[in-house]
Amino acid sequence: MDAKVSSALNTLSASEIAAEIAAGRMTCEAVVRDCVARIAARDGVVKAFVNFDADIALDQARALDRGSRRGPLHGVPIGLKDTIDTVDMPTEMGSPIYRGNRPRADASCVALLRRAGAVILGKTATCEFAGSAPPETTNPHNPAHTPGGSSSGSAAAVADFMVPAALGTQTGGSVLRPSSFCGVFGYKPTYNTINKQGVWPAADSIDTIGWLARSIDDIELLTAVLRMETPRPPRKLENAPRIGVWRTDLWDTAQDETKVAIVDAATKLGKAGATVRDVDRPDAFTGLHVIARSTIGFYERAACMAYAWDHQRQQLSPQMRGYIENGHKISRDDYVAGLRRLDECRALLGGVFANFDVLLVPCVPGEAPKGLGATGDPSMQAIWTALHTPTMTLPTHRGPSDLPVGIQLVAQRYDDDRLFACARWIWDRIGAPDMVGVRRSR
Repeated sequence: MDAKVSSALNTLSASEIAAEIAAGRMTCEAVVRDCVARIAARDGVVKAFVNFDADIALDQARALDRGSRRGPLHGVPIGLKDTIDTVDMPTEMGSPIYRGNRPRADASCVALLRRAGAVILGKTATCEFAGSAPPETTNPHNPAHTPGGSSSGSAAAVADFMVPAALGTQTGGSVLRPSSFCGVFGYKPTYNTINKQGVWPAADSIDTIGWLARSIDDIELLTAVLRMETPRPPRKLENAPRIGVWRTDLWDTAQDETKVAIVDAATKLGKAGATVRDVDRPDAFTGLHVIARSTIGFYERAACMAYAWDHQRQQLSPQMRGYIENGHKISRDDYVAGLRRLDECRALLGGVFANFDVLLVPCVPGEAPKGLGATGDPSMQAIWTALHTPTMTLPTHRGPSDLPVGIQLVAQRYDDDRLFACARWIWDRIGAPDMVGVRRSR
């Protein structure tokens, strides 16, 4: 083994693990053992996993070592948000209502991962029903700060080198916000391009499965598997991208570190050869985050939680009861008006993307807030989730407490591959390896 491979295998990326196993330079079991050791050493503080059984993980790895190569993720450990069904371990939705719940089948996305040879390492902590009542998970950079949510455990586990990649879900900002707070890459694909069978719904018209990893290569690798495609070489641009800086109507609510991240990124990318210009935002986009969260989100949440509201209300958190109560106050007319406003804005994006390859927008108000009682404001991600656009956060900056602050990239619907190519071009010019995950092994 070379020096790189002889180091702790849990620090390798998913792409590196897949390549080393395929070349016969390491075993699936060795990789999983190092991940298990990292979880044992750190999860008492980070609390990223809620259902984790080392024996189940190691049995999967040994079976893969004994058999023939299954696919492009052969031997790669993957974490799953605990709102995603698994046949071999509980799926509990972060709620006492589902304590010990054992699905009879894997979610479609899990079945595709297993088909490609992945080891399902365990279930990661989620806010209750992918909402806002936080789990016990802490930020791996500083346990006094939130890791974000609702894909809290997935982000923390990837950032802390417990697992190279993990799945989450996003209805507002539940993949990109924790990715930004924890300092990893987060990706939310174009709405409805990944099958959601077996995933707990929050607001079905905007719910999207996403994933978190420590490299863009890994984001693309998981994308190919979940789109049922053969992985291709990394996507690269022939020319420097046209980047539109869209500050949104939330710019004045951003903290200094987020404003600095956007302005600094725009300046550096312009000097690197990109065409960088401000976007003239159509008036229709003003207040879109309110429609996304408080109209569409609350209304659809109240519908999907109807049984729990009628029969299990006392087992719901105060936050979830508030969501549902707010949903009951929204009229059908207001809900439809919100849907029509989103349709209008999606149509307007066509004109915007005629002039730009990708948008550079704020991802989070600032670095991860102190305290574990809330997971941060999702408004800056919710806009783009509701518009069904593919988005990615890059861990490019840090805030005043030396915690990560990501930038958010947005592409036109169904143009995810261009997003990958632009993200790679941008990361190659303003990213740095020590910005990704925790800075040193602990």
